[in-house]
Amino acid sequence: MSYISQRYALLNRWDSSHLRTVNRLLAPAPGDRLLEVGCGRGHLTRRLQEQGVEATGVDANPYAIATGVARNLRTMPAEALDFPDGSFDLLCSIHTLEHIPVIEQALAEMARVVRPDGKLLFIYPAEPIQGLYALPTAIILYHTPFAAQRVHCHQLTPRRLQRLVAPLPLEHLGSEFHLLRSPQFASLFRKL
Repeated sequence: MSYISQRYALLNRWDSSHLRTVNRLLAPAPGDRLLEVGCGRGHLTRRLQEQGVEATGVDANPYAIATGVARNLRTMPAEALDFPDGSFDLLCSIHTLEHIPVIEQALAEMARVVRPDGKLLFIYPAEPIQGLYALPTAIILYHTPFAAQRVHCHQLTPRRLQRLVAPLPLEHLGSEFHLLRSPQFASLFRKL
């Protein structure tokens, strides 16, 4: 699955409710170092920077970064984060995990770059059928809705995510179900 698409970068929408969820669950303070994995064009990253957070955004799509709206955006896959261990106090990844084929490697990298006692927030779709909410993206990227399960490689639930992070030094602090534009889960972890 390749997200190297200018059309996808420009059509991918920002949902301001994610900022409220990040502020409520991660509670970033001015000066906190936060990494957003799968930042797209950086709308959330920019809002966090405006709050005084030292936010950095990474995305696998170079077109998203090239048309970015924030500072400190870099093209980078979640499976190979080019940051030293413990570089960030906080990490958020919104509607990204379900797209990553080697999800275990991406989760290990995300855990690695967060300092001990730092927090990680993952927001992901509550799909009753894998790929159901990826139909528009499948049409944008592949011109067919039948590629939706290639777009959303994983059907995640809080329980499945907890199993995936079990080998990592992460403690599950809780999960929530949100019914917004599309149903989604938010899971919060603390690095041990």
